[in-house]
Amino acid sequence: MRENLHRFFRAARGAGVRVSPAESIDAMRAVANVGFYDRGILRDTLLLTLAKTQDEKKALGECFDLFFDHPEPSQAAPENGEGTDQSEPAETGAAEGAGRQSTDSLGPLAQMLLSQDRSEIAAAIANASSAAALSDIRYFTQRGIFSGRILDAMGIQRLRDDIDDLSTANPALAERLAAALEALRETVRDTVSQALLLYGREEAENLRNEILRNAPLSRIEPRQVEQMRRLIRQIARRLRERYSKPRKRQRRGHLDVRRTIRRNAAWGGIPFLTAWKRRRRDRPKIVALCDVSGSVARVSDFFLLLIHSLHEVVSDVRSFAFSGHLIEVSDILESKTPEEAMQEIMSKVGFGSSDYGNSFADFEKQWMSAVTQQTTVIVLGDARSNNLDPRADILRRIAERSKRVVWLNPEGRMAWGFGDSEMLRYSTLCTVVRQCATAQQLERAVSNIVATYQ
Repeated sequence: MRENLHRFFRAARGAGVRVSPAESIDAMRAVANVGFYDRGILRDTLLLTLAKTQDEKKALGECFDLFFDHPEPSQAAPENGEGTDQSEPAETGAAEGAGRQSTDSLGPLAQMLLSQDRSEIAAAIANASSAAALSDIRYFTQRGIFSGRILDAMGIQRLRDDIDDLSTANPALAERLAAALEALRETVRDTVSQALLLYGREEAENLRNEILRNAPLSRIEPRQVEQMRRLIRQIARRLRERYSKPRKRQRRGHLDVRRTIRRNAAWGGIPFLTAWKRRRRDRPKIVALCDVSGSVARVSDFFLLLIHSLHEVVSDVRSFAFSGHLIEVSDILESKTPEEAMQEIMSKVGFGSSDYGNSFADFEKQWMSAVTQQTTVIVLGDARSNNLDPRADILRRIAERSKRVVWLNPEGRMAWGFGDSEMLRYSTLCTVVRQCATAQQLERAVSNIVATYQ
């Protein structure tokens, strides 16, 4: 039971269900009480102890059905009775006697296939799968390898020898065994394919995510948008777990000698109680200015989703979007789904010609008070202002009021300063300037920003 549950937990993690060691122990204790006899009760027990959201419950239910739904062993085609002479019972009886005598020398696998006992065949496949470590399968290219291992563990070599021996002594029986062997191969292939769905999903998902993490966000195809949004949510969850948990092992600071002596005056100065100088850590406050013109709109979409998913880490985040003019979009992002929010934002300010100078002027006129010495100002854009006044003086005043200014540019560094790009002028006023064209670069940039408050 324990080994089967461990394999199920691994398959559940591959399906996207977060299963911690403590939750695994709770589930095993619950299963020990309800048993394996009633499949419905077992399914409900695992859903109750492991699933934490509706999405996880759905994924876990599908994983359960696939895990406990073993492929049905295929039956060999029945022997063709045509051409049998019913007028020769003596010869038929003699042939049957010879057939029974010949099967006594066959190997266990041959006898099992001839008996067509589905339960016995299914149990033999399960035991061979365990011996072949089928739960270690990760890639579709391994299907042939594991199929061969399972068949070897079941004794296919002895079965081949039996078929060769019977090909001259009893051709009909040899043909029947060959058909049963083909049916067995098909069942083993189905078993391996099912295991690949269970255990290979996590590796395949990791491979797809790794490709997406390094793909330019501006070139994401429409069919990959939802997958990228899931990846951004995973990045946000990882950052939340990294920076929002209490740091039990954080440095306590320097020993405060004066306070320690005063605390321990009653014990003659023996330092039973110590006092430490601890540095006060502020929670991040972020103001994000995002260019949503056509060239960088997709990058801004994912950036805004990531920033507003860090609500447990970032205490105060205000988001603004601009192309020709600037508006605040914080309420839109908080009250609507990512798809609806971006659709509304783009309908108001998106796909226009970029005017950084006018947008900075809008911000200074209406929202400059949002910038304090604890605020990190993030500007996401390609700094292409269509040869209009860049108003670098406003960015200088923003930098003077803020903790730091971080500029994230989706364009490659080789393009900075060419054409209508004002990036070289803006970069002299920023604390940090980074290229930010992929999800990996976006995660690294946001992680560094949050880390400065730790």
